[in-house]
Amino acid sequence: MNNIIKINNLTKVIKGKYLLKNINLEISSPGVYGIVGRNGSGKSILFKSIAGLLSPTAGSIHIFNKKIGNGSFPESFGAILDTPGFISHYSGYRNLKLLASIQKIASDEDIKRCISIVGLDYNDKTPVKKYSLGMKQRLGIAQSIMENPNLLILDEPMNGLDEDGINDIRNMLLDLKKEGKTLLLASHNSEDIRMLCDAVYKMESGELKEINY
Repeated sequence: MNNIIKINNLTKVIKGKYLLKNINLEISSPGVYGIVGRNGSGKSILFKSIAGLLSPTAGSIHIFNKKIGNGSFPESFGAILDTPGFISHYSGYRNLKLLASIQKIASDEDIKRCISIVGLDYNDKTPVKKYSLGMKQRLGIAQSIMENPNLLILDEPMNGLDEDGINDIRNMLLDLKKEGKTLLLASHNSEDIRMLCDAVYKMESGELKEINY
């Protein structure tokens, strides 16, 4: 699959501040690609731009040969960006079923399977407002994979997870990699990057460069 991601001279300026500076990135092979960097370095801005939530000030983003931005979003992608948000008085399963009704890609069985994959019980009627941070994070990951996307954008997916949860999600991501998916992963945990990533890029002051890790 050629040109999974192609970014040319991507620049994002908000209120006169350069948040992204002439970023170039080309990914043509499935795998896991890590993005590391300090808070405020531009990782989340880059991910939101790739997801189509922020339009470039200059430059271009193409995902699967489709131009992204200005109201255009990638096809076949899932994401965890910021803290997952759900309807607090609904159960986890009901939340995902409601989200699935938008595009009508994920079946009830798909939803149940993904909830189970992340270590939750799809029969649990507990409202999400009573979930722990880790349970909400697991549900967010289930949401990101339930439509079987070819591209996953994961911004700190291990947040709030205990050791067992981290191991579960690492194994799940490795399985997705074996299935030929493409994953963009930001993590402050160096072990995540070392274990999962085929290539690693560093964001620093809005600039991106590939590094040896």
